Amino acid sequence: MKSNDIIGENLLDQQFFLGDDVVAIARALIGKRLFTIENGILTGGIITETEAYAGIEDRASHAYNGRKTQRTVTMFEKGGIAYIYLCYGIHSLFNIVTNHENIPDAVLIRGIIPEQGIDKMKKRTGKQKVGKHFTNGPGKVAKALGLHYTLSGIPLNQWVSDFFVGVSRTPESFNQPVNAGKRIGVDYAGQDAELPYRFFL
Repeated sequence: MKSNDIIGENLLDQQFFLGDDVVAIARALIGKRLFTIENGILTGGIITETEAYAGIEDRASHAYNGRKTQRTVTMFEKGGIAYIYLCYGIHSLFNIVTNHENIPDAVLIRGIIPEQGIDKMKKRTGKQKVGKHFTNGPGKVAKALGLHYTLSGIPLNQWVSDFFVGVSRTPESFNQPVNAGKRIGVDYAGQDAELPYRFFL
């Protein structure tokens, strides 16, 4: 599939990202296409796993209790931009900021089924084969798509210099049930760690 087939009518509009129910958005993102274009090279795939983080009231969120730092300030901006942070000083993790300004909701993209630009994704990740573990974690997704933490704050579905990160509609052929469960790696969040805010195929 060429980039022209994705950019245009297929892109999600701004209103999708401005929704006030981050949990519903996290679920709705399952089956959507996430892709990047860098120097004319398209890489992307179908979103298979997400996690919702519900702003200042969610103990698992970086913005819990209104915490605003140099890293998290991006979460307080208007929905439709990328919040990409460095985890353990190694992995960039890609999130989509949702809701309106000063309501720091975000959705972490945890997995995709790779579709476009497989060779480029192999080079980025240093992997020789595309198996079920190729992009089945948030660090793997970001690395395969070239989503580095230095790009945090970049708007979705807009060109910024020679880089584009986009989310497009679910293909008509996609028809799979979506499961829900608790999020991964947020045991520190107490009762909020048990919330069914993770969605996956």
